[in-house]
This record gives sequence, C-alpha cells and structure tokens, in this order.
Amino acid sequence: MALGTLDEYQWGFNGMFAKENGGGFLTEHFPEARKSIWDFYGVYTRSRHVPGVNFAGIMHPGLIGCLPSQELLDEWNKRELGLIATDPDRVPPLACPPDASTAHLGTLKGEAATKAAAEAARTVPPREHGGNCDIKDLTKGSKVYFPVYVKGGGLSMGDLHFSQGDGEITFCGAIEMAGWIHIKVSLIKDGVSKYAVKNPIFKPSPIQPEYKQHLIFEGISVDESGEQHYLDAHVSYRQACLNAIEYMKKFGYSGAQAYAILGTAPVQGHISGIVDIPNVCATLFLPTEIFEFDINPCAEGPTPYINGDDIPISEWDK
Repeated sequence: MALGTLDEYQWGFNGMFAKENGGGFLTEHFPEARKSIWDFYGVYTRSRHVPGVNFAGIMHPGLIGCLPSQELLDEWNKRELGLIATDPDRVPPLACPPDASTAHLGTLKGEAATKAAAEAARTVPPREHGGNCDIKDLTKGSKVYFPVYVKGGGLSMGDLHFSQGDGEITFCGAIEMAGWIHIKVSLIKDGVSKYAVKNPIFKPSPIQPEYKQHLIFEGISVDESGEQHYLDAHVSYRQACLNAIEYMKKFGYSGAQAYAILGTAPVQGHISGIVDIPNVCATLFLPTEIFEFDINPCAEGPTPYINGDDIPISEWDK
C-alpha cells in the first residue's frame, strides 16, 4: 500500500460531532460541534486552532473492506436493529440502521436500487468484512487480509486520514484529508478456512513516527460519577482520555483543544490489564515530543504555555 496527499489540498480538518448527530467518545463532556483545521508541511502538521503542537502523521485509510454477502448483511441488520430496540430513543442512538435517503448506490436503478437502499448497511462501524476500522497503523507498506464473501470481493476504501490517535475518539476524529491511495491485490484461495479468519488480519507498516518519550495516563472502570463498573474497557479508556485532557488544560489548552490533540496526534491506546476484577486498566500514551514546550511534571508545577480561551469556538471553522 502507498498513499499521500493531493498537491492542491495541503490541509485537512478534525471534527467533533454534535451529540444529536452521533457525538463522540466524550460527547457528554463536549456536546457541541467543532472543527479544527490542520496544515500539512511534508509529513508534519500543525493547526492554527491548536497551537503548541507539531507532529508527524501516519497517513491511512479509515475505511477499507470487502462487500458482505446477502446472508451477512441480513445478520448485521438483525443484530443491530435488535440492539436499537432495547433503547430506541437514545441520543446518540445505539446503532445506525439503514437509511434510504442517504444511501449511495452507484449504478443501481429501479427496483434493485429501492431494495438495496432499504437494507444497505451504514458504513459508520467496523464489521466482519473490515469497514470503518480506523486503524492508524494501516499505512505505507502495510498489508491487510480480508475475508471475501461475494464473487469479485467488492473491495473498496476511502476516508483518508493524515494522522489519528488510537480510537479516533472525536468521531470525525482524525485529520481528514484529500488524497490518493495505491494498492496491490492478491488472493489466497480458501484462506478463510485455512487460517480460521473471522475478521480481517492486519500486518502493520515498519514506518512509524519515532516518538520515544511519552506520558502515560491510566484509567479504570470507575466512571465520572464514581460508579464502579465490572471490567469495562470503554469506561477505563474514557477515563484515561479525560485524565490526559485535564492534565493538558493545566498548560493553557481549552478542553476542546486537548480533546482535538488526542483525536489527531499519534497517541497510543492500550489495554494494560483486563483480568483483575473489578477494574480494567486502560492506558493512553501521549508523546511529549510533539509539544513545543516542556509538558512533563516538575516540582514547580505547570506553567501555562497558551491561552486556549483566545481562540473562541466560533473561530474554529475558519
């Protein structure tokens, strides 16, 4: 795989969805829509909206996968509609059901198009076929092994990102970019049965930004209200992210700016412990070398480097 930016579009954007439009990982804390612009300088990027950081990106397709069979599509709709039925009025919703008004059907026309639109899978989540996996390490030189469900495979891809933190936590959470991608395709006959493949297998690229210094923030399965959850990795990673955001706010960032850093910079998310009841220990690795100032703890305490309040929300879309 090889990919890059288009010469005439040396910039991208990071978005935070409004809660009613799907929100994000921390939507209860950041319910309003926001967008930050990031300018590209070769393999590096910086933002007029989030000063004080400059980092190398890991360009990758957020979405890549093969077409499902009719049987697999039916299974997706059955299980996801069943989940929605448990709390149909939830905001944001529990899943994204088929929506004929937003279906993109290519060359299909007439009755075939009507049928497809009524059952077509929304491409928001990852599924068995691949899909919107948002794996930041799927970059130049990487490989993916997909299960194939229909004749011809139906491989497609898109949603190119310049850089992203693990989890794409702001939802439109990477730096979305206009770009190109070149791939080579080959087939392993009966590979699904030979290798017991149920979901795609990824072989990452040897090309990675050389960030070796990190601050590591922990989170456990205790939510913001103090409620204990049982081995809940979602709660634990959310707490690790919130801990990192509160830390960065001490250096002058607004909460939204710190959130944008976690969504765009090459931060790493890990499940460090998942066996010791009742808490999962999730960790977030924040590379300190991306900052233009010293963000490490010291005896004197944090010194604000910027004033995030100088960039009001209304300026974020310019």
